[in-house]
Amino acid sequence: MASWGRTIVHADMDAFYAAVEIHDRPELRGKPVIVGYPGSRSVVTTASYEARRFGVGSAMSMEVALRRCPGALVIPPRFDRYEEVSRRLMEALASFTPLVEPLSLDEAFLDMSGSASLFGDPEEMGRRIKARVFEATGGLTVSVGIAQTKFVAKVASDHRKPDGLVVVPPGATRAFLDPLPLRRLWGVGPKAEKKLRRLGLRSIGDVAGASPQLLASALGSHGPHLLRLARGEDPRPVVPSRDPQSIGCENTLERDVVGADAIRPHLLRAADRVAERMRRHGVMARGVRVKLKTADFRILTRQTTLAQPTDSAGPLIEAATSLLPSFPLEEPFRLVGITGFDLAAAGAWGQQDLFAGGPGGSPARELDRAVDRVHERFGRDALRRASELE
Repeated sequence: MASWGRTIVHADMDAFYAAVEIHDRPELRGKPVIVGYPGSRSVVTTASYEARRFGVGSAMSMEVALRRCPGALVIPPRFDRYEEVSRRLMEALASFTPLVEPLSLDEAFLDMSGSASLFGDPEEMGRRIKARVFEATGGLTVSVGIAQTKFVAKVASDHRKPDGLVVVPPGATRAFLDPLPLRRLWGVGPKAEKKLRRLGLRSIGDVAGASPQLLASALGSHGPHLLRLARGEDPRPVVPSRDPQSIGCENTLERDVVGADAIRPHLLRAADRVAERMRRHGVMARGVRVKLKTADFRILTRQTTLAQPTDSAGPLIEAATSLLPSFPLEEPFRLVGITGFDLAAAGAWGQQDLFAGGPGGSPARELDRAVDRVHERFGRDALRRASELE
């Protein structure tokens, strides 16, 4: 084990949102499942492996996805449920080491350096992590990659999905990376891949053997970074869990909306979700950002700072509404979103006005907490605003 130096683990849940839905509804098992809002205007959040065999992937338009897989079952996402399972995942990972860096709800890096005496060699570590996550989540699988660096561990966890375990020991990094396609390099999308192919580069090994000058000529300052990754060089440490910098919610609409009166109900719905998530995380926002996407896919944003930090929907929607006149409201919009930013722990802001959404015990805050408890116990549809019943 001493030869390992660093031991970095990447744990990544398999088709997370779809897996949760199939876990909660066993009758979906073995069927092509797409998580996303129904309607041709929406996009795929994720898809089960049965649906992926038809070429369905995340961020694909629902219209294209259903053309490729006409028999797919479309399930609306339940983000509250995914966050609940995510908490169990992160707690399971934290039982191995305090050095856990979440990347999203369903994946994280762990620094397990020097843990052989506690959990065995890397192979045994991986098996234990998988078993602990399976137990903590009630039967969901996780793919695990273990290597000396973040990048290689991430690639390894993707290598044998689903339910995979791949260990890349010291000295085997280049042998593992070299045959892999260019798109497995972080930061190589369709455009960068096209440029690399013009240089005659077809694999990660080709990039690793290229000169820095050649890569810089095609990709500028990004070239040397890719060269280091291709050679397995990635000194970045695992940074333990950090407070979220923002919490947002956005929805692609079934039909375009025009004007403030048509936009506001969608903002209010998003503000309710954002406020509830902030309360769950124990944070408050000092800023509000509104995001609108036009019918021709232009993204417009406006933001403002609040007089007092909040975790209630009322101040969020009030600030968001005040921003609407600065948008070209005569245009049709296909997406509406709201984000609370400049976050800090609720107590960090100090005592606020009890009736302005501060951490005191105002009637408004007690109502927020009561609604949270109803949603947690009975689901979000159990209690809704009258404006949502249209």
